[in-house]
Amino acid sequence: MPPSGAGGIGGSSPPGGSVMPGGSPRPGAGEPEFDAIILAGGRGTRLGGADKPGLVVGAESMAAAVARAAVAAGARRVILVGPGRPDLAAIVAPEALLLASEEPPGAGPVPALRAGLGQARAPWVAVLAADLPFLRAGHLRALLDAATVDSGRGRPVSTGIRSEPARGALLADDTGRAQWLTGCWSAAGLRAALAAYDGSSLRGVLGPLDPVLVRWRPAAGEPPPWLDCDTPDALAAARGWPGYGESRHRPQGAS
Repeated sequence: MPPSGAGGIGGSSPPGGSVMPGGSPRPGAGEPEFDAIILAGGRGTRLGGADKPGLVVGAESMAAAVARAAVAAGARRVILVGPGRPDLAAIVAPEALLLASEEPPGAGPVPALRAGLGQARAPWVAVLAADLPFLRAGHLRALLDAATVDSGRGRPVSTGIRSEPARGALLADDTGRAQWLTGCWSAAGLRAALAAYDGSSLRGVLGPLDPVLVRWRPAAGEPPPWLDCDTPDALAAARGWPGYGESRHRPQGAS
């Protein structure tokens, strides 16, 4: 069953799905190729119009943290949908960093996804918000594993019974709510879904792909990867996280 619930990034979800412990597994031979699409063109209205992806949590901007996680997880390309960000040049190789823009700028996540997917070349894509300061490579690898296992990689990822191979995987928060801008998808499946969809809801285009839900269990004291800083309270919570948000250095094991 696809996750269901209210719009936006979060939504309620059915029981089941894989539960992953904290950690950062290293990529192995035979890992599927993927590109990362970072949606960074929003208006930041709930933050008073601030440049949300450029806000600093800990040692770097939130957009830089997401790009760093994608590169460390093995992304072949990082496609930034939105204005260029000079700080990403120190993280992503020049030939691997691509820029895209929805038309008109700020039109919303579905047009932004179309623009980013137009630049993707890998068979799998990670679709990510730019306001996830605690997203790390291990989280993305877990999502990629969950998305690709039913396509022949041989490891069970869900307690549910699936009638067909998964075409994507979404991170779920500690209540089981799907995080619609933290997922990995079949690029072909995503293109087909976008071609058949004329609405404006991200959940509307992604939900019918029947994604696997991945529930990550943070280690003690570890901040949750689903913490998206789109309100002043969430930003303050991230910046105040002991040893992570408030420090000016990257914590150990943060690759």
